[in-house]
Amino acid sequence: MPPPTSRRPPEPTPRPTGADRPARRARDAAASVAPGLGVPRRPLLAALALAALLPLAPGAARAEGIELLSLELTRDDDALLLAYQAQVDLPAAVSDALLKGVPLYFVARASVYRPRWYWRDDRVARVTRNWRLTWQPLTRRYRVNFGSLSQGYDTLPDALDAIRRTSRWKLADAAVLGDGADAYVEFRFALDTSQLPRPLQIGFDGKPEWELAVERHLPVPESPAAAVR
Repeated sequence: MPPPTSRRPPEPTPRPTGADRPARRARDAAASVAPGLGVPRRPLLAALALAALLPLAPGAARAEGIELLSLELTRDDDALLLAYQAQVDLPAAVSDALLKGVPLYFVARASVYRPRWYWRDDRVARVTRNWRLTWQPLTRRYRVNFGSLSQGYDTLPDALDAIRRTSRWKLADAAVLGDGADAYVEFRFALDTSQLPRPLQIGFDGKPEWELAVERHLPVPESPAAAVR
């Protein structure tokens, strides 16, 4: 009868030491990596979710500054008329200055020229409109001054809406245009820092957030009589 064999008890599994922990963490991280991408799953999913939400963020695609949405010249038997509409989005630095008491001045200017082959083009008309925008802390309202007119607004977008558009603005009498052949208009709408006090002009000079302007050059339509011919 063969002698009984002695069985050894199973050896206990060794606990991971401090030297083994980095390797174990690496294995756990490898298990959470997206297949074929080499990017951890959770950060990858978070990045994809953020990318999907970005187009929905309000104002994400809107640039700060002044953008001209429409500009139109019309001409009747009596005058040349202009209509425009702009989008005005103030940079944060400009909005902050407004809330701290700095008035903002906006100017729209249109000049009408007739070409001359022997000298500079002849400017036959020039018109300008100015607006002053202020914040009134006591009433917590915005105020827009245009000539002798003054109007209060509850929000900045409402105040800017009163500034950014004009219709049937008379540029010149029909008599000074003749048939309008080759005549043209230079138009500019801008935030005018030249009307600020001199110390503020020096402080804001050269800062791009204060250089808000848009310019256009467009031909004058023919006179109604010339169009009929």
